[in-house]
Amino acid sequence: MRVKWFARTVLPPLAVLSVVLGVWTFVSHVVLSPRRRFLLPPVDEVVRVGFADPDNLAELLAALALTSRVAGLGLLISVVLGVGLAVLMAQSRWLERAVYPYVVVVQTIPVLALVPLFGFWFGFGFASRVLVCVLLSLFPLVANTLFGIRSVPAAQHQLFDLHRAGRWTRLWKLQLPAALPAMFTGLRIASGGSVIGAVVGDFFFRQGEPGLGVLIDQYRSQLASARMFAAVILASALGIAVFVVFGALARWVVGRWHESADG
Repeated sequence: MRVKWFARTVLPPLAVLSVVLGVWTFVSHVVLSPRRRFLLPPVDEVVRVGFADPDNLAELLAALALTSRVAGLGLLISVVLGVGLAVLMAQSRWLERAVYPYVVVVQTIPVLALVPLFGFWFGFGFASRVLVCVLLSLFPLVANTLFGIRSVPAAQHQLFDLHRAGRWTRLWKLQLPAALPAMFTGLRIASGGSVIGAVVGDFFFRQGEPGLGVLIDQYRSQLASARMFAAVILASALGIAVFVVFGALARWVVGRWHESADG
């Protein structure tokens, strides 16, 4: 069973990663001339300069810690606001019609247009970076939670009607448990958006400790491509890590009673 699980789950992404690394190495060493190799530094140089050098590694890890705090706090605020709004809108069609269009508007406004305004209003520090994360991760949580609550089969509502269950009993014991798969789907999408927001916010808000976005921009201006690729890899790894963690949490909470937990 473990061999089949490894061949089915772990081997395919490893095979794709091997192909990507092979193409990367070929382009760096064969296609690009030594003077243009900064465009795509070799894999071994990225590892040696970005991760094997203690000073560079310490700088990257400190930036990763700040980006993780910003993304985590922004995601936590989004979960509270998003799930709370979805629950309230599910209880009132009038409230849904009044509020949901503005939730959509927040999602459709280009984030780069609002980031400078956040800086003017709230300063260019930690709080503004968190707000960018909330902006990017709120809509998936509202939309998926509301969809999950609205998708409870009518037969199950009729069963609760027979037992004369109240609105909050119905919400707590029927609608929220049934909405869990959709909620976790929204949470996984929102977690990636929160990481993106933390990195994007760094490009604009440069006060305080530097995050991964600040380092990426600094390395770009210095043409330190190996260190820039190392910072990009860490940012990607953070996004993948939170997605995997919430995927595992979804399987643990939802269990095997729903088909979305398979695989």
